[in-house]
Amino acid sequence: MNKYVKISLFVLVLILAAVVYWRYFFVFSEGIKGGNLNYFEKKGYVFKTWEGRIVQEGFQSPSAGALQSNEFRFSAQGEEVAKQLERAGGKFVELRYKEYLNPLPWRGASSYIVIEVIEIGERDSDDNRELPVNRD
Repeated sequence: MNKYVKISLFVLVLILAAVVYWRYFFVFSEGIKGGNLNYFEKKGYVFKTWEGRIVQEGFQSPSAGALQSNEFRFSAQGEEVAKQLERAGGKFVELRYKEYLNPLPWRGASSYIVIEVIEIGERDSDDNRELPVNRD
């Protein structure tokens, strides 16, 4: 009987380790997002992490007939990324990120972790936001 208890305990620990890996360390997706950096701040009670938000152009509609601003909330990984984003407030940024299934307190409050800043630039100046003049 002692042999079966040891095998069962080993299998249970193995399953528990697989579940923890799946929920907290498995990279669900990777990609690049671009938009205007709305805010970037260091916050937290115990673990101080860098948190930010970019606003992407256009609108995302979760259901027909509804409009919603397209925001991307993220946490930043590493001091180099944080230093670059600190100086980019209000500018257009392109960020490379990894998405995890669940956040960890020391990794950040978001499931999206920015690992690299690809580009920091000014907003396109050729974007015409004025209403057209009616010339009847």
